[in-house]
Amino acid sequence: MSEVPEFEVPNIGYVYAAVADHLVARMDAGDLPSGARLPGERDLAEEYGVALGTARRAIQELRDRGRVTTLPAKGTFVV
Repeated sequence: MSEVPEFEVPNIGYVYAAVADHLVARMDAGDLPSGARLPGERDLAEEYGVALGTARRAIQELRDRGRVTTLPAKGTFVV
C-alpha cells in the first residue's frame, strides 16, 4: 500500500470534490479495496470535518465517476 496524504480543505475549489479525490486516493492506495464498504455519510462528514451535505455530494461525485455503487439499505461500496 502506498501512503495517502492527509486531507486538507482546499482554499480554492469545491470541498466535496476534494473529499472525493481523497477517497479515490485511498482506493488507489488499497486502503479502500474493491468491494469495501465506505463509512456512512454522517461518519464521513465527521471524519473529514465537513457538513453532511458535502459528504453526500462527495459520494454522488464518486458514483458519477463510476468509483462506487450505492445499494439502498446496504451502503456504498467501492467498485
